Amino acid sequence: MKFKMAENSLFAILLRSRWWVSFTVGAGWALLAAALVPQPYKMVAILGSLPFWALGFVAFARQYDQPSPAQQRALLESAAQQNWNEFAQHLERAWATEGYSVARSKDAAADFVLQRNGKTTLVLAKRWKAGTHGVEPLRALHQAMPAHNAQECAYVCIAPLQDTAQRFADAQHIAILQGLTLATLLQKPLMAQP
Repeated sequence: MKFKMAENSLFAILLRSRWWVSFTVGAGWALLAAALVPQPYKMVAILGSLPFWALGFVAFARQYDQPSPAQQRALLESAAQQNWNEFAQHLERAWATEGYSVARSKDAAADFVLQRNGKTTLVLAKRWKAGTHGVEPLRALHQAMPAHNAQECAYVCIAPLQDTAQRFADAQHIAILQGLTLATLLQKPLMAQP
């Protein structure tokens, strides 16, 4: 049996929040316990703040290389302003920073072929600025995998997918690079610059 945390539990909300929020809650708990709890029980009450400190460390580890919400917005707005060549070069630098060898695809269904550790990933990114993302480009990308001996495929977009496209991506295990995932990727070459 696999344990699954309730999506709206306090701990799940704190894990999705910025790391410092958990530290603030833990410090507040400890200070209130020190001020309000009678002496014989004070230490036990203060120790009740430990789960919040632990969540803070877990959230910090998860968010260490992720952009803040403001940085995320700025990165995605910048990507939306770029032309295809600028955006493609930015993506190539980001994947190269992650250790991928990157090649442009000649196949109309994919824009990039990434290789790392003997694994090939097809990526479709040219529709990154589209206002709507339907299932057709995802289906074409998935069908192009055998021709490239690809084990994985990914789709890059700023706007959310339509429901049918999202269901297809989930069913075919197509990675969707958008939002925080895309912003984190776009931030990598900027962090690697001296």
